[in-house]
Parts: sequence; structure tokens; C-alpha cells
Amino acid sequence: MEINLPDVVAEVSAVFEQYETALVSNDVAVLDQLFWQSPYTIRFGATENLYGYDAIAQFRAARSGVGLDRTLKNTVITTYGRDFATANTEFIRPNKNGRQSQTWMRTSEGWKVVAAHVSFL
Repeated sequence: MEINLPDVVAEVSAVFEQYETALVSNDVAVLDQLFWQSPYTIRFGATENLYGYDAIAQFRAARSGVGLDRTLKNTVITTYGRDFATANTEFIRPNKNGRQSQTWMRTSEGWKVVAAHVSFL
């Protein structure tokens, strides 16, 4: 298996940046689009455990869009072959620091998050 093929890293980096822009601007449609629409998709948040795409979409629709700005640091994107990747980062908000991990999979519709975890330090 080839790790960190430059073209695949560039693809995942671009979709990760798209996700980040959508997150801080609370663009729910893009956030929903970037998650795999499957009952197998999981998102463990700072205060919630969400199992399946539908639960994740419901959470996003109900979440406030206030206070989402943040700065990222120590972002590490690693690709495994051409169809699987992880993205891990730390984030800084005015009163909270945390970390985020995502597992990405290439699908016929493009790269999708299949598992995510957010926690505060």
C-alpha cells in the first residue's frame, strides 16, 4: 500500500479545507454532502454520540451557527492507497481548545467522511 501519494493528499487536503470552510460558516448543506449517507457513518462529538447519517444530519440542522470560528494547528492528513485517508487536527477557539479526527473514504460521489470525532482538551 502506498502512503501519502501526492495527488491523493492534495485531493483530501482540498476536501478537508472545504469541510472546514463549511463548518465555520455553518453551511449545513455542504457539511451534509461531505458525510457518507450510510447508517454506518459515526460522529462522536464533544457532547453527543451520533450513529448513522440521519442522526448526524439532524444534529447539524439543529445546531447553532454561533461561535464556530476557530484556528487550526498541527493538521495531519495521511492517505492510504487511493481511497482511504485520515485527517487529524487541533483547534483553538476563544474559550475552548480541542481536537478533531476524521476518516475519509473515496466513494463514487467523491470523498466522504465515514467516521469523525471531536473533543475538547
